[in-house]
Amino acid sequence: MNPRALLVAALFLLAGCATSTRAPVAAPQAVFVSPQTWQQIDREIVSASQQATEQVKLFARGSMEHWRTRVYQQTEENFIPWFSSYWTQEWLSMKVSWYTVNAGGEQDASAKRLAAYLLEQYQKRVLAPVAVEIDPDAILGQATEFYTQLMAKQMPLIAQRHRVPLAQLNGHLQKIPAIALGPPPARDASLLQVISTAPLNTLPAYAALIDKIHTDGGAKGIASTDAGMAPVAKRASQRMEAEMAPRGAASAVAAAAGKLAGGLISVGVAGIRAIIQANDRPDSEALIRSSLGGTFDKAWLKLVQNPTTGVMAGALHMAGQVERNLAGSEAPSVGLGVEGVEWRPPQSTTQQIEPNVQGE
Repeated sequence: MNPRALLVAALFLLAGCATSTRAPVAAPQAVFVSPQTWQQIDREIVSASQQATEQVKLFARGSMEHWRTRVYQQTEENFIPWFSSYWTQEWLSMKVSWYTVNAGGEQDASAKRLAAYLLEQYQKRVLAPVAVEIDPDAILGQATEFYTQLMAKQMPLIAQRHRVPLAQLNGHLQKIPAIALGPPPARDASLLQVISTAPLNTLPAYAALIDKIHTDGGAKGIASTDAGMAPVAKRASQRMEAEMAPRGAASAVAAAAGKLAGGLISVGVAGIRAIIQANDRPDSEALIRSSLGGTFDKAWLKLVQNPTTGVMAGALHMAGQVERNLAGSEAPSVGLGVEGVEWRPPQSTTQQIEPNVQGE
């Protein structure tokens, strides 16, 4: 064959390959889903929400039990020995003296200011160290995210059971409210949004929900122990004020006795105060345990049970929105909903804590 003819044939073959195109991939078609099927899907979403809520309750209760145990341990090992020590009592006596001098006629001024100081120390020596390991704010966030993870796992199973394409299920989930705080619209989110946003705290509506829970719970939050610290401070203040007059008299005698004798007298008075404080120590420690323990247990129970300000508040808000909006609902309109959005379960950004609820 003529070489030129072979060259021309090769050029035509290459041109044909270059201009050929693949056949377009057809977009997935919407599948007809009967109204009865959509109603059954709604019932299964409600059931999934109820089951998720029960699992989250176990998780939150177990985590809160762990937090309470750690707070009690830290109180016993750190705060009570610090408060009862001789040098701390001496330092508190100086503060009470200062508070009394500057009271300006205010009743129980020294006790109130001492309570504030002790609360500050309790935060520093007990609550802050425990919070590094675990605290109710963290449990609140983990419980809320745990609910969304459990719901996310159920959605593809529901779609598979009823042979509904994920795109169509997405469209339905996009119409189901999960967070409703608006206006503005950024404070609202659908079930699709909360189960497909990772991490969850990047969703503006979620941030607004957590902020509302904190606001409703009060400025001092769950860790406030004012009520428990008040009787401890009042007892300590009264005892220290009663000791002030003898101390003043002893100091005057020591000053008049001269340097050497005065020093001996001061040491003797300090020894007597140490004995008094040692004798009072068991009663003081018992008062701390009963006052702080009783107040703390009440606060803990409120955190576990309160549906709007406790550690379950975020999950309960979402579950309530989902279940109320689907209860007795009519069949939704059929459609693909959000185009191009494929459902994916969110990746957890927090370590899941397995609840320990034995004995409940």
